[in-house]
This record gives sequence, C-alpha cells and structure tokens, in this order.
Amino acid sequence: MQKFLKWTLDNIRKDGASMSWMEEKRFEWVPLNISMLKNLLEGHAILVVTDDDREWFCDYMLKDINKLSKNRPLLPFVSLKSIYPLLNSIKTKEDIELLEDLLSQIFPQGYTYFFIGKNNNIKMQIAKRKDDSFIWVMDEQLQNSFFLSSGDENLDIKLIQLYKLLDKSINALLFAEVDFDAE
Repeated sequence: MQKFLKWTLDNIRKDGASMSWMEEKRFEWVPLNISMLKNLLEGHAILVVTDDDREWFCDYMLKDINKLSKNRPLLPFVSLKSIYPLLNSIKTKEDIELLEDLLSQIFPQGYTYFFIGKNNNIKMQIAKRKDDSFIWVMDEQLQNSFFLSSGDENLDIKLIQLYKLLDKSINALLFAEVDFDAE
C-alpha cells in the first residue's frame, strides 16, 4: 500500500505537463482530500455546493462520479441545490440553521460540504460553518481550503483535472491502493 502523498505526486506526474501546476499544491491538496475521503468512508454524504459561475462543474461532476462503468459502489455525492431548491433564498443565520436541521435529519450519519467557488456568497458561508468542509475557493487564501484564481484562463481545465484526481483518489482508497498516512 502506497503513502497517499507519494501516490498523489505519481498521479500528477502521470498526467504530464498539463498537471505540473499541482506538484507544489499537492501539500495543500492532500490533507484536505484525506479529510473528505475519511468522511466519505465514515458514511457521510458529500453535498456539492457551488457559486453561480461553477454550477456547470457540479453538473459535470455529479454526472460522472457514479457512472456504472467505474465498477465501484455508488457514492453519496449530491447537489445541495437538488435537496433544497430554495438555496439561493437563504439570507440569514437562522435560515442556515434551519437548513442544517433539515440536513441532519436527512443524513443522520453526517454530511460534508464540498464547495467550489468564490467566498462572496451565502453558499460559502453555509460551507464554512462546518470545519470538515472540502472547499475549493477562488481568489482568497482561507485556512483549510484549496486556493484557485478565478482569473486563471485555465481555471475550467484545472477544475476538471482536480476532479479527475479526486476521482482517482476515491478509487485508490476503495481498492486499498493507498493509506491515509500523508507522509
């Protein structure tokens, strides 16, 4: 069984020059990815939340993650907006608390937010309320999040590359190719 950090580096390098931007960022990526994967193993649902500009990514990911051709168990990745279509109407702390009450009833084993987008909207505030959220944030360095630049002309490509790396990580974990020791 391979160490997760080494496995990540090997997979980044397998993808060649187009993924070289991730070599240094793997130190930021690995602990966040491990935390999310542990939650997934513990039975958490992964609630995907995006800002408006990244809704396409949520659709892409959710259509791909559970393809039967992947020959693995179906995974509990769902769009928060599909559970609560009025997500954009949330405005206050009390609204967020009502949503959290609903989610704790729907997902008694727990849930983890997977947020992709900018920090300037209520959806990010929802995700930040949970310490174990898996956050890919644009234009702002935040603790326990993966930083990306919304001005990067290759942002969409990088999002897909990150998703592919995440998907490979899930397989490696499910098929016992890696352990969680990040060192």
